Amino acid sequence: MKITSIECYLGYAVTIKVNTDEGISGFGEAGLMYGNCREAAFGQCQDFGSLVIGMDPFNTEEIWEHLHRHTFWGMNGGVVVTSAMAAIDTACWDIKGKALGLPVYKLLGGKTNKKLRAYASQLQFGWKKMVESNGGLGLLYEPKEYYDVVKEIMEDGYDAIKIDPVFVPYKKGDAGKIFGTQGTHHRGSMRQHDLQLAVDRIAAAREAGGPDLDIIVEIHSLLDANTASDLGKALEPYRIMYYEEPTMPSNPDMFKYIKEHCSLPLATGERSYTRWGFRQFFEDRSLAIVQPDLCNTGGITETKKICDMAQVYDMGVQVHVCGGPIATAAALHVEATIPNFCIHEEHNANLTKACIAAGKYHLHPVNGYYDIPEIPGIGQEMSEAEMTRAKKVVVDGPKPGPAMIK
Repeated sequence: MKITSIECYLGYAVTIKVNTDEGISGFGEAGLMYGNCREAAFGQCQDFGSLVIGMDPFNTEEIWEHLHRHTFWGMNGGVVVTSAMAAIDTACWDIKGKALGLPVYKLLGGKTNKKLRAYASQLQFGWKKMVESNGGLGLLYEPKEYYDVVKEIMEDGYDAIKIDPVFVPYKKGDAGKIFGTQGTHHRGSMRQHDLQLAVDRIAAAREAGGPDLDIIVEIHSLLDANTASDLGKALEPYRIMYYEEPTMPSNPDMFKYIKEHCSLPLATGERSYTRWGFRQFFEDRSLAIVQPDLCNTGGITETKKICDMAQVYDMGVQVHVCGGPIATAAALHVEATIPNFCIHEEHNANLTKACIAAGKYHLHPVNGYYDIPEIPGIGQEMSEAEMTRAKKVVVDGPKPGPAMIK
């Protein structure tokens, strides 16, 4: 079997369709659907796609190593590079499963988890009621709103949630001034009313959910190590499941600092790429949970290796999922196989009409648990409507330009 062409799509997500000479096609996703790298990932998929034309999609290790070693930027090139590697790798696994008539989890070793517990993610943006009333996600400000959204989540059968209590501004109209991506992030210490508001939001969630609700606190790296330590210490009474991305992961020593100054279990991973990006976190054992984003860190091949490394250090795994339908499906197959699986991220963006319409199938949890897809391959494809709507570039041979490094 040989790869004959790759269709690159820029739509709801950055997605590719890898075609073969035997008429079997596979789908992969490059991640980076949020933030400001979509066009870069779209272009990188085209660049790397041209390098795998003629290769056998069954040889996922060879293809991954080829893109890693023979492209100069494949080694330590950053998230745009590894996201394109991820898209190609995932699509090849999808092809293998379809060709053999087996779901990908069977090719990875089979299930160690029969069902996958999920948590409702990013509740600072609301849930179904917000989507229905607002036409999309919004922002929650007052602690009472956090109380109400947790009650809503529990009606859907979830017993675990994630909230970023500092992402939403102190009051309406302050977007981008306090915590937002265009604003000034806290350095050194939080103002008391900001600290108290963050704590009050989590306290409201705990009150609504009772003692059995698991609460994950996310910070999106908005705080420095000192400030994250202060907030973590203040949140200790609320039994936090883990404290995600309390600061930027580029300097792993800062996670050691936070761990020394508060007792919350720490997690990170969506902005760490490949085994090498996780290495120091394993060696210093500063994390309780690792969160590799399959669509950003190199695909199924690389994510499985990261998960296996984490098991050596007794670390749980929650694959980071904030993408399109392909991202969700691929994550489920990896999580089904690993013995150190912790919980699956069900992002509230999955509730939006745009996300649902982008996939051929509507994969979603029931009563807070996912079943693993049994369809051959990863069990998800782009919908015909999404492929028609999205911007498309087809790569069917080497691109003109400088010779590939060999």
